[in-house]
This record gives sequence, C-alpha cells and structure tokens, in this order.
Amino acid sequence: MYINNISIFYYALVIIGGIITGQLIDWANKRLPEYKKVFSKEILLEYKREFKPNYILIFITCFIFVALLYKFGWSNKNISNNIELIKYIILTPMLLCAFIIDYKLQIIPNRLVLTMFEVALLFMFIHGQSNINMAVNMLLGMVTGAGIFLTITIIGSMIAGKEAMGFGDVKLMGVLGLIFGFQNIIAISVMSFLIGAILSIILLVSKIKKIDEYIPFGPFIIIAVFITIFVPFDFILLALLKIFTLGMYKE
Repeated sequence: MYINNISIFYYALVIIGGIITGQLIDWANKRLPEYKKVFSKEILLEYKREFKPNYILIFITCFIFVALLYKFGWSNKNISNNIELIKYIILTPMLLCAFIIDYKLQIIPNRLVLTMFEVALLFMFIHGQSNINMAVNMLLGMVTGAGIFLTITIIGSMIAGKEAMGFGDVKLMGVLGLIFGFQNIIAISVMSFLIGAILSIILLVSKIKKIDEYIPFGPFIIIAVFITIFVPFDFILLALLKIFTLGMYKE
C-alpha cells in the first residue's frame, strides 16, 4: 500500500520514530534547563524512575514526522534526494524542545542552540558540496537572522530601558538563518512578529497572560519555522504582501 507514492512501511517507521523521539523530547525538556546530560550512563535508571508518557508531545512529534515524509517523500535510488527530509526530522525535536522550554521557563538553553548550530554546519557543508551558492546563501541567512534580532534587541533596550528580546532569540535566529538561508529567514522573521502580535493579543484578552507579564518570543519563531517548512515560499510571500498592503497587492 502506498500513500503519495511512499510505501506505508516508511510511514510506520516514522511513527515508531516519532513515539520514541516524542518521549525523548519530554526527557530532554526536563534535563536541559537543569544543565544535566540528556544521555548518560545512568539514563535508563533515572528515566525508568521518572518515566511518564507525554501523549500530547508524542502525537505532535508523530504528526510532524508523517507530514514531513508526505511532503518530501523518500527515494531508495538516490539517498542524496532525502537530505531535506533527514535535515528536518533531525531539526524537529530540537525545535519542539526550544518551543516548550522557552514557553515554560523563558530561556533557550545554549547547549540546545549549539547542537542546532552543529547540525546546521553539517548540512551547510553537504549542500555546499553540490552548490556553493547555497552554502553562501545559508551563511548570509545566519548573519541576517542574528543581525535583525540583535538590532531589535539593542534598539528596544535603549527605548524601553530593559531587554526587549532575549539573546537566546538572537542566537536561535542566527542558527535558523544558517539552516534556511537568506530569503526564508526574512520570511520567518516577518511571520514570527505577525504571529507574535496576534497570539499575544489572544493571550492577553483571554487573561492567560497579564499585560505586565513577559511573553517569550521563541515559540512564535518556531511556529513560523514550521510554516516555512511546509508552505512554499512563493505562497508565504504572496500572503505577507496581501496582509501588509491590506489586500491591495495584485499579482
């Protein structure tokens, strides 16, 4: 049986991987903020003692993994055609960790960002082997992503007299720029502020957050990243142009 020309066997594999990964994400979310090793000799004993299935996180991880496989497909003939799928499956657990930890604790652990950076460098090298322009674009994306948020942080701090945005967001955007490249990191930046504005209003109106309470920006960035992964850039660009011109933009 095939779904979108992909054997159901591969969907079963990514679901199993999603179940395992989802629970590991939950484990990492508890360990990373405490500066503890996620993987250690004592992990089985500690994990067994603290084990409690996180069904929501497992479902979300499985859903994203299946969606990635459906979108990017799988090629048995040419493994290099699977680079995008592999990259995003590796990236997904780290993005979910960043989302949850930042939402709960208002921090994005340096170890998590550093791991994402190492993964980004690896894939930049892989892409650069076949297309040096792509590697250059990824480097430009890193500078642009970090530069935009660093500028906002500095200006916001000068105006408000306090940190307008955490440096964890700046580092995260730099790493994401290295992964997604120049055009996509611009789109992610714009979408994250748009999503942030909408969801912040909803959180304040629903009284989930108070007006003087800090709202972490990392989750908005992560939502924008997943939109970028699944939605074609041309469609995102058109949608943003329509929104910011109040529908007056015509193709």
